[in-house]
Amino acid sequence: MTQVATVERILDSEHAEISVPRKSACGHDCEECAGCGVTGAAVHARAANPIGAVPGQKVVVESSTEKMLRIVALVYLIPVALFFVGYFAAMAVTISVAVQYTAAVAGFVLGILGAVSYDRRLRAKGGLSFTIVRLF
Repeated sequence: MTQVATVERILDSEHAEISVPRKSACGHDCEECAGCGVTGAAVHARAANPIGAVPGQKVVVESSTEKMLRIVALVYLIPVALFFVGYFAAMAVTISVAVQYTAAVAGFVLGILGAVSYDRRLRAKGGLSFTIVRLF
C-alpha cells in the first residue's frame, strides 16, 4: 500500500518521522455533501528513510498491504463475526432472548478486546513498518 506523507523530522541516519493524512470513507469532498465539519487528521509514524529525505518534503511511503489487511480484519470483521457466533450459539442452547443478546454482546466485546491486545503488541514491536520509496 502506498501513500503520500510529509517528513516531519529526522530520527537517526536511517529513519524519519512522517505524518500520513488519515483517510476516511467520505473522501472529504465537502463541496459535494455540505460537509460534516471533520478535517483529515494526520497519523505520525516512524519510516525507514533510504533516500535521505529531509523535513518538509512530500514523499511516497509504502507499507505492508498484508499487515494492513490483517489489522482491518481484526478490527472490523472479528468483533462482528464473534457477535453472530455468540448469538447463534446461545440460540442453539436456549430460547431466552436476553441470554442470546448477552452472548452476542460478550462475543463482540471479546473481539474488541482481542483487537486492543493486538494493537498493543503491534505498537510494542514498532507498529506498521513504512518505507520512504521516493519524493512526491
